[in-house]
Amino acid sequence: MAKLNVNIDLVARLRELRGTSYPDLLLAADIVEKAGAAGITVHLRQDRRHIQDADLPALRKSIRTRLNLEMANTGEMTRIALDVKPDMVTLVPENPGEVTTQGGLDAIAHEKSLAATTRALQGAGIHVSFFIDPDSAQIDASKRCGAQSIELCTAAYSEARTAEEQVVEFKKIAGAAKHAAESDLLVNVGHGLDYQNTPMLAGLPGIEDFNTGHAIVIQALFDGLHRAVADMARLVEGEKPIQKRMA
Repeated sequence: MAKLNVNIDLVARLRELRGTSYPDLLLAADIVEKAGAAGITVHLRQDRRHIQDADLPALRKSIRTRLNLEMANTGEMTRIALDVKPDMVTLVPENPGEVTTQGGLDAIAHEKSLAATTRALQGAGIHVSFFIDPDSAQIDASKRCGAQSIELCTAAYSEARTAEEQVVEFKKIAGAAKHAAESDLLVNVGHGLDYQNTPMLAGLPGIEDFNTGHAIVIQALFDGLHRAVADMARLVEGEKPIQKRMA
């Protein structure tokens, strides 16, 4: 059965926008786990726009499920991963100024360096996954690099403007997932997955992990906004303060 890994980068981004100590990232991870997620995903970007270095050991210590660290293929990030020892590292491309990750790794062009990073991480007992586009040549290169799993980028699928375009992209993902499984690679999916486009992919056989977070945090905003406003209104009207952690 497929499992859900929740990316909590947006929670950290909200924290960093005003330089506060809240929302509490560890509390967010705790809520996510209690709600049924099988893992927590975070991306330590080189510009540190959301997740910070200190978040990683704190999460490593506190979470009870699995920690999946997304990171660029750099020496600095590899050293951090070897120190923190997450359960999984997902190697992703990273470009300065991008709003979010744009497409998958080019495992073909960077095969030598990716293979070296993979060996170093696996030597420390860390599972290594490559975030790649649903392309058989990239899957084959990932296998040659020693990756244990691949995460198929679902950006084109999630951004499809018509049902017909979505079906075309779905078929690419299905074909890539089948090819990866036949190559003895575990298959994950992620990028832009929400409450409308996830069900079709959930029907695909052989998918191990679904990685998503942005849509979940946005949905949580609307699911909880009424209560949050009502609680503050009661405080303004003079009721006794509510004893709860900032979330």
